[in-house]
Order: sequence, then structure tokens, then C-alpha cells
Amino acid sequence: MRSKALLDRSKDDDLSDIFLTTKQVAALLHVQERKIYDMAASGEIPGTRAFGKWLFNREAIHHWLESHGNNAEVRRRAAPPNVLLGSHDPLLEWAIRESNSGLATFLDGSRDGVERFANAEGVIAGVHIPDAANSGAAGGTAGNADARWNGPSVTGRFENHGVALIEWAWRDRGLIMREEDRQTIREFSDIRGRRIAIRQEGAGSRILFDREMARHGVDADDCIFLKPSRSEQDAVLRVREEEADVAFGLRCVARQFALPFIPVTKERFDLLIWHREWFEPPAQRLIAFARTVEFKERAKRLTGYEIGGFGTVHFNGNAGLLDE
Repeated sequence: MRSKALLDRSKDDDLSDIFLTTKQVAALLHVQERKIYDMAASGEIPGTRAFGKWLFNREAIHHWLESHGNNAEVRRRAAPPNVLLGSHDPLLEWAIRESNSGLATFLDGSRDGVERFANAEGVIAGVHIPDAANSGAAGGTAGNADARWNGPSVTGRFENHGVALIEWAWRDRGLIMREEDRQTIREFSDIRGRRIAIRQEGAGSRILFDREMARHGVDADDCIFLKPSRSEQDAVLRVREEEADVAFGLRCVARQFALPFIPVTKERFDLLIWHREWFEPPAQRLIAFARTVEFKERAKRLTGYEIGGFGTVHFNGNAGLLDE
């Protein structure tokens, strides 16, 4: 039952003159209503929720518009472009193309993806960031609760936002070298004195590599680090072309280049997605395709993937966002 204060409108104080509805704000910004729900719930736009309904003070909304520039800028923030951000994954990139999802990609590492996602520069971000409590995730296996991924970096930042963290796959990661080095590189500590093809700062694999170095007692001065590579393939290509001796890469990429692979860990790769975008055609096409036999066969051929947990929700920020 609505509050008596809301029902007893006086002749001199019509609430419709004071407040805007979700529908009215959406019309003002030329966006869908559920985008307004998300912005209000995250605190990006001033609003008050009472009895399951959002109300927006008319004066506060106009002040907000003035402080955030013109309507075009507001619409850009409310409706991010159909871009997948974050980390590079061969299976995901293939699925984006084959599903005709319509998603473009801007892949420059997990942390970069999280930052851009927070700034509404894309609808999905691929991430594989080990938690601080996850001691390098060494020995972690799919389903191992001790190997935690994408926790505080997501939950701490997006707890009050309309986003979800969906499992994509577990991936084998380890050392990749040329055949002639196979007998002398048998474990992680054997990278001492070698030329290493590292990834850029903020890439999930770089974060994990740095932790593996600490766990195995390998100092930075013990290795020769090349200029950072911006993708999984670029790092392994340097090994193939003899610029580097070792890369810390994915099993599937080692297979692609026909290079030896020594497993070190398993990592969980997740998709960070806005609630509102889950229901839009780009995400729906991708998700539907990832449930097909063709997708499962591709993952098997690539090797190094475990997709049995695909679709598992590991985090759901601001649950119940769209229940108005």
C-alpha cells in the first residue's frame, strides 16, 4: 500500500510537478527504461526508490543534466557500444565471429577492460584476474574453491551496479618454449636466465606470471624481459620466431604454433556483463551459440579448455534490478 503522504496530494502540491517517472526520464534521454533503472540503482543518476518504483526529482534531474553535459553524452554513457573489452581468449574471439553477434572487440588486458567497462565503453569485458588470496592459483583446478578468480576486482567495484559475472571457461596456462629447450625447461624455476615474452601490465596473465615468479622465488633480475606483447598469440609468436625463449601462455596457443607446453595452472575466464545488455541481441546470439555442439567441438579441438561450467553466475550485483 502506498504511503499516505504520496496519496494525499494537496491542490498546491501536485507530485507530478515535482517528480518524473522512469518512463519520463527515459523519454528525456532517449534511452530504454531499463537503462534508467540501472543508472538509478548504481547511483549514476539521482533518484529515490519507494514501494518498488523509482521517482526522480525534476529539479535534481535538470541539475544532473547540466553537470553531465549534453544529452548526447548522457545517452552515450547510458547505452555503451556493442564492444567486448578486456582480455584475449581464442575461443571467445572465434565464437564472436561465428555467432554473428555483431560485437566488436577492444582487447588490451583484464584490468584495462574493467576500467573501460566501468566507463561504459563496452557491453562485456573478458577477465581472468586472480584474487590476492589466491596464491598464484598454482595447482588450481576447475571447480577448486581455493582458486578464486575475478573477486574483489569486480565485487568491490560493481557490488551496487547492475552487472553479472558469468563463467566462460577454465583454461590451461603454462610455459611455452621451442622443442630444443624442452629438456632444459621442465618447471617454472627453469626460466632463470631466459628471454621471456611477457604481457603488458594489467593483463591477467601478467598478474598471474608475477605471482608465480614470487611463489617460485624467481627474481626479476634473474630473467631477461622483452618488450611486452599485447596478445596471447604475439607472446608465443616471439618464441616461435626465436626472439624469446619462453612465454607464459595458453595450451591452445602452444598447440596452434606446434610448440611444447608445460602446464602450471588452470585459470577461470569470466564475462563481466551489464544486466541490461544480457537481454540484447549481441549477447543473446553469443550465449546461444556457446551452447551449440559446434562450439563444444571447437573447444575440444583447441585443447586446454574446460567449458562444463559455462554460464555459471559467480557474481550478481544489485540483484533484482529489473523487478519494477
